[in-house]
Amino acid sequence: MPVLSKFYGIVIRMFFTKSFAPHFHAIYRDHELVVGIDDINVIQGQAPGRVRDMVLEWAWNHQAELHEAWRRCENSIPPRAIKPLE
Repeated sequence: MPVLSKFYGIVIRMFFTKSFAPHFHAIYRDHELVVGIDDINVIQGQAPGRVRDMVLEWAWNHQAELHEAWRRCENSIPPRAIKPLE
């Protein structure tokens, strides 16, 4: 899974699968969230509240870039890195 961004120990990755809606994975220690891009919501997984909040804030700030990354993956083109949460 290509890494899109890293911040505060959180790694954001994207793995394209045709049968799934646009989403990304946020990994923090032994926690993983699967986050939908269209509605910016946690689809699956659990993480500490602060981590979840930071991931969702980052996703809202970069929703257009996440859609572009999904389209690139869909066309077998590596996605571009996205700025971390500051």
